[in-house]
Amino acid sequence: MGAVASVLLVIVSLLLIAVVLLQSGKSAGLSGAISGGAEQLVGKQKARGLEAVLNKATVVLGVLFFLLTLAVAFFV
Repeated sequence: MGAVASVLLVIVSLLLIAVVLLQSGKSAGLSGAISGGAEQLVGKQKARGLEAVLNKATVVLGVLFFLLTLAVAFFV
């Protein structure tokens, strides 16, 4: 059971790395930092399309990574 959890942990960790690298940055230099702050205060729109999917996938993979890490620590 520990070997299965270890293999799943490696797969989930690679997927998590890939999803995080696919996400775009929140700011692009100084102008992005200024507009990003104003956008947080004024614009309350949620991310749409691919960004929303990547955000949800990051959360799901992060939770799976945490649970699998606990399972590997318990079985090994």
